[in-house]
Amino acid sequence: QVQLVESGGGSVQAGGSLRLSCVATGVDGSVDGWAWYRTPPGKHRELVATLPSPEVTRYAESVKGRFTVSRDNSQNTVYLQMNNLKLEDTGVYYCNLLYTPVPWGQGTQVTVSS
Repeated sequence: QVQLVESGGGSVQAGGSLRLSCVATGVDGSVDGWAWYRTPPGKHRELVATLPSPEVTRYAESVKGRFTVSRDNSQNTVYLQMNNLKLEDTGVYYCNLLYTPVPWGQGTQVTVSS
């Protein structure tokens, strides 16, 4: 059974940076594609970034130019580098497999303050 474990969240001031990590365990082979999501307070979960293949990345308009998604295939790990954080980036961040989603992990809380 595949399990996802996110980490790296925290509290930062606006303009700061965080690097999130997500490890998938129980995967047979390597993960083909990844996705990062977030659930802002009082809102539904939204897609933040995807990594559909090793050379392709896609981002929500709200994070373009500030967030960078990357992966380590050997560790079945995906990262989300978040720079110039804004108040509206606050939320619980989750990863999942892009093509064969599995049960959600616990997520990691990101809180951006002014």
